[in-house]
Formats: sequence, C-alpha cells, structure tokens
Amino acid sequence: MAKFEHLRHQAPRELANPRELLLACAPLRSNVNLSRIARAAGCCGVTRLICTGRAKLDPKIARDAAQTLSIESHRSLVPVLKKLKAENYTLVGLEQTTNSSDLHHYEFDRRTALVIGNEREGLTEDLLAELDAVIEIPVWGLPYSYNVATATVMALYEFCRQYPDG
Repeated sequence: MAKFEHLRHQAPRELANPRELLLACAPLRSNVNLSRIARAAGCCGVTRLICTGRAKLDPKIARDAAQTLSIESHRSLVPVLKKLKAENYTLVGLEQTTNSSDLHHYEFDRRTALVIGNEREGLTEDLLAELDAVIEIPVWGLPYSYNVATATVMALYEFCRQYPDG
C-alpha cells in the first residue's frame, strides 16, 4: 500500500513559457469574489488582471496573488477589449448564451483574454458584441449557474489543463 506524506505549501511548478492568459472583469459586486478570482489566477500562473468598477482586493483572501499579479483598473471594459483584440488576444466570455460553447469541448487559444461578467447581470450586450467566443459551464442542478468566482476557477483550470507548461 502506498504511503503519502503531507507536503504543505509546496513550491510552485515552473512554467516553460509565460502564460498568455489574462482576466478581464466587468464590475463585480463583491470584493470577496474578485479576491477569490485573483487568488486562483495567481495559482494558475496568470500575471495580468484587468478590473473595472470599484475593484478592491481583500489581501487576506487574495493572499500572495496580490503581489504577483499586475492589476489594472479601468472605467469601462469595452475600450480595453478593443485594445486586447488589436493585440491579438482571443476574447472569450464566460456566460450562458444561445450560442455558448460547452467548457468541456472548447479549445482555448494560448493567447486568451477570459472576460468575466457581473454576478447578477453577467456580460452585457455591449461586451458580448466584442467577444470572439463565449463558453459556459454545464449545470446539473439548481441554481442555474455557478458563483462567478467558482465559474472563473473552473475555466482557469481548464485553460491550465490544455496548456500545462504555460
């Protein structure tokens, strides 16, 4: 029988290539959700987080990610998305729409901006108009969607699964 030794706070794995994934967040209602998203992004090797609205990280939740992430604040996300598209990012929204792709079957481009919507309103029509693709996470029970931080973590994990070395 295999024996396991508990290794707490193991050093992070080295990425062969820097991640070309960034997160762009619509104004979130909860700084707790934003802080959880930042922490997960840090664990995934994401180095850039774009926020709009009154974004403020809780350092107790975001922990070390607040030190490793480049956090940009903007008034509106639409001009940022236009700029990212000009920089050859594929803009992928995380939302339930009529033409969303199932996260389990979506193949991310290595250079992706994952666009996250507001907890209540999701991604607005003006943001959806800028996107190259929209992904959603299947739900098998109620409520009809995952919490924004939980859904973001699931999408981040899938990206990392597809690009484990960066």
